[in-house]
Amino acid sequence: MTVFHDHLEGIEPLAERLAPFDAIVAMRERTAFGADLLARLPRLRLLVTTGMANPSIDLAAAREHGIVVCGTRGLPSPTAELTWGLILAVLRHIPAEDARLRAGGWQATVGSELAGRTLGIIGLGRLGRRVARVAHAFEMDVLAWSQNLDPDDARRHGAEPVGRDELLARADVVTIHLRLSARTRGLIGAAELARMKPSAVLVNTSRGPIVDEDALVEALRGGVIAGAGLDVYDTEPLPADHPLRSAPNTVLTPHIGYVTSAGYTRFFQDALEDVAAFLRGEPVRVIN
Repeated sequence: MTVFHDHLEGIEPLAERLAPFDAIVAMRERTAFGADLLARLPRLRLLVTTGMANPSIDLAAAREHGIVVCGTRGLPSPTAELTWGLILAVLRHIPAEDARLRAGGWQATVGSELAGRTLGIIGLGRLGRRVARVAHAFEMDVLAWSQNLDPDDARRHGAEPVGRDELLARADVVTIHLRLSARTRGLIGAAELARMKPSAVLVNTSRGPIVDEDALVEALRGGVIAGAGLDVYDTEPLPADHPLRSAPNTVLTPHIGYVTSAGYTRFFQDALEDVAAFLRGEPVRVIN
């Protein structure tokens, strides 16, 4: 078994590194396995992805090359928990105050409370519902919207179903919990950010391209919104010179929504089971 800790970009270096392997375990979407790369891996017979869905793997191309793709189970709670970590960090300026204190200073910002405020959840699926439950503990009002939202289902989970524009206009915190698809890519752009309150913050722990990054940077710099908490980006790892790194009133984490000890334990136990089952000729959790 060989473990790689670094990240490679481009077909050539990836193909050269991965060509000797019969089985590969990929951590979520950190590395894309498109048709071009899969064609360059003639020995590969088993590709395991952590999680049961990975849009960065070309499943049809894998099938054409005789590569079985298997997944693992995951945990629903870590990303929802990180969402609240980002919300609190942005609203209470926790990273800035921590840095100031360590540098010898003292309190210099005024934060915002959650009780009595309104949370807008875009995407009330498994993760969105967990976020909604925590919002009620903070005594927040909850709004919800998605393209296929069932109003009765939203109400059952303590959320008021509203249109997208109304959610953006009323919410003090907007948090995104959608899958990336053709219809969600660029869902939040300059026009949508302009509908938010100048005091509102945006949190994205889903997928970077759901939010127009250029528009978000401009909105932050221009005071269109008050801040953002981000765990996901268009390009990952986030380039060193990316403008988000210097954007005001932001808390940035490196796509760690699913990164917990319990989550990794399940990932790697299931990955081991996937490999063993494949070697027995009885693959499990097959995606393609």
